[in-house]
Amino acid sequence: MKVLFWLLGSAAVVLVGLVIAWWVVVRGVETPDYTLVAQEDGLELRDYPALRVAEVERSGSRGDAVSAGFRPLAGYIFAREREGDSIAMTAPVTQTPEGEGRWLVRFIMPEHYSLEDLPRPAGDAVTLRELEPQRMAAIRFSGRADDALVEEHERRLRDWMAERGLEAAGGPVYAYYDDPMTPGFLRRNEVLIPVQEAPEAAENRLEEGR
Repeated sequence: MKVLFWLLGSAAVVLVGLVIAWWVVVRGVETPDYTLVAQEDGLELRDYPALRVAEVERSGSRGDAVSAGFRPLAGYIFAREREGDSIAMTAPVTQTPEGEGRWLVRFIMPEHYSLEDLPRPAGDAVTLRELEPQRMAAIRFSGRADDALVEEHERRLRDWMAERGLEAAGGPVYAYYDDPMTPGFLRRNEVLIPVQEAPEAAENRLEEGR
């Protein structure tokens, strides 16, 4: 019995060590900076600067499209398709619907790169572009981001926006921060929706909700 308890205790120590190691490695990945404008009950209004991204367009379901888009983007940043240095991995991977079952899947480039500094992709599968500064409403959640979970949090975010007079200025952005091996309870996912500059009444409501 003592041996069993010792084995269980050792396994628990190893598991905790693996979780800590994962946390240090994954959470050390660069993520885009933003200015927090307002925060209320886990929902946020953020101002993002201009971001450089590598993107591909893929068709199919949300899950299939992000998986298919990941491969060429990973090939680009890890220099598999060209000679030269690789680009540091960042988070999140984002996905935006383009209509008719089409999606834009994007990797956000490290902040120190300008668009001109980035290596040119080989072929035409990967496109480089700069996104304009944006104000985004955001909601963060954990779990495996299946369609039901994503739709639930997008609906909550849109309800929050409507209550505060914030109008969407574009389609949703789905953001995934972790690799497929990360347990669901440790995953970070977000839904972000670009918003128009908030009118004074909406700004006042957001200030009151802080």
